[in-house]
Amino acid sequence: MIKDQLLAIKSTLPDHVTLVAVSKTKPDEDLIEAYEAGQRIFGENKVQEMVGKWERLPKDIKWHMIGHLQRNKVKYMAEFVDLVHGVDSFRLLVEINKRAEQLNRSIDCLLQIHIAEEDTKFGLDEEELNTLLKSDEYRQLKHVNVVGLMGMATFTDDETQIRREFKHLKSIFDAIQTENEQIKILSMGMSGDYKIAIEEGSTMVRIGSSIFGKRNY
Repeated sequence: MIKDQLLAIKSTLPDHVTLVAVSKTKPDEDLIEAYEAGQRIFGENKVQEMVGKWERLPKDIKWHMIGHLQRNKVKYMAEFVDLVHGVDSFRLLVEINKRAEQLNRSIDCLLQIHIAEEDTKFGLDEEELNTLLKSDEYRQLKHVNVVGLMGMATFTDDETQIRREFKHLKSIFDAIQTENEQIKILSMGMSGDYKIAIEEGSTMVRIGSSIFGKRNY
C-alpha cells in the first residue's frame, strides 16, 4: 500500500523535484516499506522521534527536520540531520552553526518565509530575509549553509489563494537567488497542494498522508 502510493506519486514528479516523505508519527515498519521502494529522504517534525528513528533505521537515510525547531533541541540532531527546513530566526541559525562547529561539520538549512495569511505559521518576512542575508553576522557563520527557502501556504480550499502565496514565495526566491548562488532549493508543497506548488516553481515537496495515510496522534 505505502509502496504503491509512493511510486505513484514519484512517477508524477518532474525530475528536478525532490520528494521528502513526511514520516512523522509513523512506525519504523512504514518507513522501511518506503525505504525498500527506494525512498531515502524522510521528514520528521519532532527531534526526539527523529533521533530514535535515526538510531534504529538504515544509515543511508537522509533526515530532514521539517517542523518548528526550538533552539534547545538542535544539539540532539546536529550530528546527523541532513537539512533543516524551518529556520525562522537568526538566533536559530546561530545555534545550528554552534552545534555544527562542535562536531566539525556543516549543516544545510532553508530559511522559512511567512507567506500564509494565518498567524499560526512561523517565518521571516521579505525584509527580515534580506537584512539577514546581507548582515556581517550572517557571513561569519561558517558551519551552516543556507541553500534555499521554505514556505507553507494557508490551509484553505481556495486554490487561487494558495497559488498566489506560492507565486509570492517564488518571486522572493528568484530575487535572492541572483545575489546568492548557493540558494538552489525551494521547498513548498504538501499532500494537499504539492501539484500547485510544482506548477509555481517548487523544487522540493513534503508529502506525508498521501504516502503513509492519515497521521497517528
